[in-house]
Amino acid sequence: TRRTRSVATSQPNTLYMFALAAAASAAAPLESVDGAAFFEPFSSDWESRWLVSKDADFQGTWIHEAYTEPEGTPGDKGLMVGNEAKKHAVSHLFKEPIDPKGTGLVVQYELHMKKDLKCGGAYLKLLTASEELDHDGFKAETPYTIMFGPDKCGGTNKVHFILRHKSPATGEWEEKHLKKAPTPLLAVGETHLYTAIVGADNTVTLLIDNEEKVKASLLESDDFTPPVNPPKEIDDPDDKKPDDWVDTAKIDDPEASKPDDWDEDAPMMIEDPKAEKPESWLDDAPLQVPDPEAEPPDDWDEEEDGEWEAPIVDNPDCKEFGCGEWKAPQIRNPDYKGKWTAPKVDNPEYKGVWKPKQIANPGYFSDEQPHAMAPIGGIGIELWTMQDGALFDNILISTDPAPAKVAAEAFAARSEAEKAAKKAKQEAAEAERKAKEEERKAKEAKEEEEAKEKAKAEAEEAKENPEKDEI
Repeated sequence: TRRTRSVATSQPNTLYMFALAAAASAAAPLESVDGAAFFEPFSSDWESRWLVSKDADFQGTWIHEAYTEPEGTPGDKGLMVGNEAKKHAVSHLFKEPIDPKGTGLVVQYELHMKKDLKCGGAYLKLLTASEELDHDGFKAETPYTIMFGPDKCGGTNKVHFILRHKSPATGEWEEKHLKKAPTPLLAVGETHLYTAIVGADNTVTLLIDNEEKVKASLLESDDFTPPVNPPKEIDDPDDKKPDDWVDTAKIDDPEASKPDDWDEDAPMMIEDPKAEKPESWLDDAPLQVPDPEAEPPDDWDEEEDGEWEAPIVDNPDCKEFGCGEWKAPQIRNPDYKGKWTAPKVDNPEYKGVWKPKQIANPGYFSDEQPHAMAPIGGIGIELWTMQDGALFDNILISTDPAPAKVAAEAFAARSEAEKAAKKAKQEAAEAERKAKEEERKAKEAKEEEEAKEKAKAEAEEAKENPEKDEI
C-alpha cells in the first residue's frame, strides 16, 4: 500500500528533486572531446571497444554502473570493478600507436569510489606498442609504458606515476618511479579527476581535480628512483676496505682516569632522610577488611548456604591514614654518579669514512629526451584489489593539453553539480527531520492538552457527584 506523506515532509523532497533536475541540466555526460587522441566515456556500447581479459589469471568481472546517488550527472555510467579479492583486466588497443615524441603526453580520467578502498589499485596502464599486445586481451606480461593512478594497501597510499624506460646502452627496460607521489582522494561517493602531463620539456606534472600536486623532471636524478639517466660513475664492486683502515673518529681519552671520589656503586634512589612517619599511621591495621557496608542477600539461608561472609575490600582507613609497615619515600641520591666513562677525544689514527673508488658506469647513457617514451599501442586497466566499487570514467589521452582542459571543465561542472545534489539531499534530510520533530512535538502537545481537558472534566464531574467518589 502506498503511504501518502504529509505536506511538511514531502516539501523537502520536492526541493531535493528540483536540485537534482538543476544538476542534470548543468552537467550533461561527455560523449567526445575534440582533439583527443583517445577518449572513452563508457557509454552503453563500451563492450564493442573494450576487451575483458581471457587470461586465467584475471577472473574479475567488470560492470557498467551508475554513480552513487545523488549523482552530479544523472544517468551517466562508468566501468566498475565487479569483484572483491580478484584480479581484473580490461583493455583497448589503438588502430595507430600514439607517439609522444616532440609533443609530450596527457593522460586523464575520473575515478569514483562506490566503496571504501582499503587494499587495492585504481590506476591505468598505457600499453607499449609492440608485438606482445594481444587482441585476445590483457595478460600478466603485457608491457606498459606508463602506469598512473591511485594505489592503497598497508603503508602505501599514493598516486603512482611510473615510466617504463628502455636503456639505449643495454636495451633493458626499467621502471622509473616518481619519488614525491601525491596522496589520492578516495572518499566513498566522491568523484575525482586524475591528470598526468608529460611535457616535451621532460617535465612531469600531476594534478588532482585540476589542482597541481607535483611537478618533477625526468632529467633530475632526485625526482625519480632509479633516475632516468644513470650516473656516469659507480662504486667499484671489487674494491674492498683495507683491514687497517680506521674509521672510528672518536676514542676514549687514554690519559683520563676515574676520580678517587667517584662511587660507581652508589644507588640512584635512596630513602628520604627528612621524611617522618605520620602520627596517625596505623602500623597494625590490616590492608584489607570485610566490606562493612555489605549485607547478606535476602534469600540467604545459613542452613543451606552456610555462614555468610562479607566480601573483602581495601581497608578505607589505610587510604585515609596509611597502615602496615611504614617506609620512607624514595628520592634521587645527590651522590649518585653512575658508571664512569672516559671522555672522548679525536682519534689520531682516524682516516675518515671509507668509500669504494669510483669507476666508469658500464650501463651509463644520457637520454636528453626521455619524454619521447615508447609509443602507446593501447590502454588497460589491470588491478588486483580486495574491494570492488572503483568506477572509471572519461579516460582521455592526448598529445596536447587543450583537450584535457575541455574534459576537466566538464568534470568541474559534474563536481559542482555533485556537491550541490549532496547538499540538497542533506538539507532535505535535515528539513524532513525537523518537520518530523515538529510533528512529534505538536502531537505530544495535543495529547497533553487532551489529557488536561480530560482531567479537568473528571475533576468537575467529581465535584458535581461526590457520592460517586465515596463509592
